[in-house]
Amino acid sequence: MKLPVVHGVIDRRMLVNYRVDAGVLAKLLPTPFEPKLHRGMGLVGICLIRLRNIRPSWLPSWLGIGSENAAHRAAVVWQAGNERREGVYVQRRDTNSRLNTLLGGRLFPGFHHHARFDVEETTERYSLKMTSDDGVTNLAVRGHIAPALPSGSVFTSLDEASRFFAAGSLGYSPTPDGKTFQGLELRCDGWHVEPLAVEEVRSSVFDDPTIFQPGSITFDHALLMRNIQHAWHEQEDLCCVPQTAAAVAAI
Repeated sequence: MKLPVVHGVIDRRMLVNYRVDAGVLAKLLPTPFEPKLHRGMGLVGICLIRLRNIRPSWLPSWLGIGSENAAHRAAVVWQAGNERREGVYVQRRDTNSRLNTLLGGRLFPGFHHHARFDVEETTERYSLKMTSDDGVTNLAVRGHIAPALPSGSVFTSLDEASRFFAAGSLGYSPTPDGKTFQGLELRCDGWHVEPLAVEEVRSSVFDDPTIFQPGSITFDHALLMRNIQHAWHEQEDLCCVPQTAAAVAAI
């Protein structure tokens, strides 16, 4: 069954990005995905997104729902026939919406796990903590609006980082059968990011030395998006690709 196009507003989206050894990341990704590299480094991260007015395109906005969501993901490339594609591989999605966990992958695109989100924010400062109900994932991010990226970032400018992540609008995530990946494309009415200076960041995934050995991964930078009209479009699945045990346990 083809899923409906879902419209809404990105109220707030934080992209918390890490640079990672390309060889380490390659071993964690299931076929057919490969790391998308920037200056020889792989990029992984957490997308922390608050949505509002989310509904199928045929419903009015006032009937839409809102939710806090987190996705652990990696920038990837893959071969589709004769075409080289790029986007993100999303290993796991967490949400505070019971509706998303119930209907995700069925009426709404993407399978979700339920989690608790604790959020405090102003127009300049942001603090978010998340703990999943199943205890598998937890994270915390705290920071404030900044004039530029950190000096040690793998990206030399905000524009360079913006272009890299804007190209990752197509995401694939595993389905419960472990053999197919469900495709989902984010289309934004405008793309604008701001640097976010991070004072604290932790992730049960990216801090786990059994997944990323010490020295192989480093926090790079964070970006912020606010108040953007958008739509989610289902894309054709990638199918019949068994995941490795390492990939299932990792990003």
